[in-house]
Amino acid sequence: MDIQGKVFIVTGGASGLGEGTARMLAANGGTVVIADMQVEKGEAVAKDIGGAFVKCDVSSEADGQAVVAKALSLGKLMGLVNCAGIAPAEKTVGKNGAHSLAVYTKTIMVNLVGSFNMIRLASEAMCRNEPEATGERGVMISTASVAAYDGQIGQAAYAASKGGVVGMTLPIARDLARNGIRNMTIAPGIFGTPMLFGMPQEVQDALAASVPFPSRLGTPQDYAKLAKHIIENDMLNGEVIRLDGAIRLAPR
Repeated sequence: MDIQGKVFIVTGGASGLGEGTARMLAANGGTVVIADMQVEKGEAVAKDIGGAFVKCDVSSEADGQAVVAKALSLGKLMGLVNCAGIAPAEKTVGKNGAHSLAVYTKTIMVNLVGSFNMIRLASEAMCRNEPEATGERGVMISTASVAAYDGQIGQAAYAASKGGVVGMTLPIARDLARNGIRNMTIAPGIFGTPMLFGMPQEVQDALAASVPFPSRLGTPQDYAKLAKHIIENDMLNGEVIRLDGAIRLAPR
């Protein structure tokens, strides 16, 4: 698939992995709709890359529909990259008692239900596309995490949500195969994102040093490069790719 001249939705596109991906798509001739809750940042990035911004809670059907409608008004919607997510840390039983059910539920709703909500709505629209020369009508990329496989202490909610994203990758790809729509997932390791930059510098340094090679934090550009390859390589479908420098997370 050629990015040039196509429309893409990027959830969480106002910062971090999503912003890096939005900028990559625009640099390669794509038109990007940024779907995010961060209005000021989202509008600024959209203006900078010549795209559009829609305030969106990815777990809301109405918000998701508004994003897809905006994308369709701009041209041929051919891609969705799900980067919106939250990462709370809370033990199953901690100093203050049992894990908050509200926090657990919200994490599942944003990370897992939100990803599926956007996939189902975007793919419904893509089914109506005239296929490319490859037979493709679209491509989906969602964001899981290495925590889906080796979640750490305090990551029960986060790991469960990302494990769900991993688990639905193949069945969605199979569902959409007859429509010529691919579905892939990227599972990043330790990346330099706003969530991580909120930690003390010594913690950031220790995390970077724990990556076997390259011993550094991943960047939004690293993620965007893989997203670009997935979009352009039509044989990639129904798979989760770890992007982690060979790290395997310790319990804490």
